[in-house]
Amino acid sequence: MLKSDLLIYRHSGDTIVPKKLAIDNYTIALAEAAIACFQNCVGKTQGELDRQLLELEGESPDYRVKRGLAHLLRNSFSTFEIISPLEPQILRKQVFSEAAKTATLPRNRSQTIETIAHTLTGELKRIVSRQEIEAGLYADLQENRILTQFEPPVAEALLHRYNLSQVQGIFYRASNVVINAYRNDPGEYKLLFRYLKLFQLMAYIEGDADTGFTLTIDGPASLFKASTRYGLALAKMIPALLHVSKWSLQAKLQNRDPYSGNVKTGKFFLASDRCGLVTHYPPGKPYDSMLEASFAKSWAKTNTEWRLEREVDLIPLPGSVMIPDFRLVHPDGRDFLLEIVGYWRPEYLRKKFYQVNNADADNIILAISERLNLEKAGVKFTNLPHQVIWFKSKLQAQAVLKVLD
Repeated sequence: MLKSDLLIYRHSGDTIVPKKLAIDNYTIALAEAAIACFQNCVGKTQGELDRQLLELEGESPDYRVKRGLAHLLRNSFSTFEIISPLEPQILRKQVFSEAAKTATLPRNRSQTIETIAHTLTGELKRIVSRQEIEAGLYADLQENRILTQFEPPVAEALLHRYNLSQVQGIFYRASNVVINAYRNDPGEYKLLFRYLKLFQLMAYIEGDADTGFTLTIDGPASLFKASTRYGLALAKMIPALLHVSKWSLQAKLQNRDPYSGNVKTGKFFLASDRCGLVTHYPPGKPYDSMLEASFAKSWAKTNTEWRLEREVDLIPLPGSVMIPDFRLVHPDGRDFLLEIVGYWRPEYLRKKFYQVNNADADNIILAISERLNLEKAGVKFTNLPHQVIWFKSKLQAQAVLKVLD
């Protein structure tokens, strides 16, 4: 996504309209020039890359667009690494310690570097050159990181990412978002709700899979103190919404006037039939946490008749829906729903246990992390009408199998 200072939008009354680049020869040329700049700098420092990007900007009135494209390429398609024979802090300490043994004279610098290179050659059991020492001394500075990998996108894909990022930036200061997801394929709803869960967004959900759902999501500006982190999470949900076929969205925004300092309320509208946005999120089902991914990997190593399923139906609840993490199915027809509770945030825990208590299902297994402060969250697990498994850092498949057997 883009930083706030790279967002470009205009006002139409109290409605905010983000900038959208047309996909034409001019913008494709802009994207291709930025991509070529990164390709030419593979193996070079970030400082050199920044210098070439600055030259690319020149005196162009589109400098903010060029900076935005470069920002996306830097953060989504590039890998920068610290290249040094030792951790730069340790290397500096050794060099300065060696330098302290002789007089501080320019002619002694070369000998100091040679001594360190010789020492490290013996310690690392490979030849360490003077050039490596020189480059590694301050390799941890941002401008000295090396661009080691770059996966160039297609120019059109980069432009689509730019347009999407401009829209995502609108939600950094949203106070309320209402999404109407009209009747769609049930799998599209489940994917949307999984991303909602993945980003830990607080939403009130009404409706059902037959008629559609209305999602009312609290924005970061509605919290007691505006949360940049929550604003980013809300923005990250927008690409997931694009996987739903028919929907509309309206948001209330709070923006501070740069001149008066007063907070102004704005509006933003978006709909599936005219947004023209393209998502870069995969259509597959994401894991909501590393805990789930780790458990699925652990289950794959077991030799059991129980089948682990990721695709689970929605369980309707008052003001929400619940999507259990997994279903466990036995050939004899028995099945259980597994819900892994590993998040620490009190609001999330209260909501999760509310869902479990109100779910019209008697085959739920709860796996709860021992690290959670349930008392602080106001949750009394002794009142839960379901089987409970406690785990420490990871949920192991064998612990679940014991309950099933």
